[in-house]
Amino acid sequence: MEKLLHDIRQCKICEAHLPLGPRPIVTAHQDSKIVIVGQAPGIKVHESGIPWDDASGKQLRKWLNVTDEDFYDETKFAIIPMGFCYPGKGKSGDLPPRKECAPQWHQPLFDHMENVELVILIGMYAQKYYLQELAKRTLTETVANYKEYLPKYFTLPHPSPRNRFWLTKNPWFEEEVLGELKKEVNKII
Repeated sequence: MEKLLHDIRQCKICEAHLPLGPRPIVTAHQDSKIVIVGQAPGIKVHESGIPWDDASGKQLRKWLNVTDEDFYDETKFAIIPMGFCYPGKGKSGDLPPRKECAPQWHQPLFDHMENVELVILIGMYAQKYYLQELAKRTLTETVANYKEYLPKYFTLPHPSPRNRFWLTKNPWFEEEVLGELKKEVNKII
């Protein structure tokens, strides 16, 4: 596992497309029990080198009902984004994650983690990649039907502060889904 993580952190396969250059952000351990598959690091995470070290991460830890200490314990949580490096700024937020990372690195990581009990798929990119034809037409539908993907996967929207409107428009998410998420996570860790 250490060699694989080292290789990932040295990766430069999409260097020409990264405005700030490569800085792959990933954490994993052979004993990880929960894998968080998000989009790609934002600029703050790119600068700090710490996954989910921003407002979205703070919100995610609230949703999971875990402490920073638990969240960053690699034997509990592996953090494997769809794109390992900051992809750059788009018109309305960051660009999508680079498409090279997941096919190159995800399966080798999962092959080293035999104790995974739950994979949390955050956002449309992770859900479409892992659920493929089982993903619904929209992220909202996929998240609303989260029970269909259990016990292997748990589907979530991105916890970004930009998603306040989505959360307001979909109160069922906080009323029903988050309670189930907290129960699942608590049972595992």
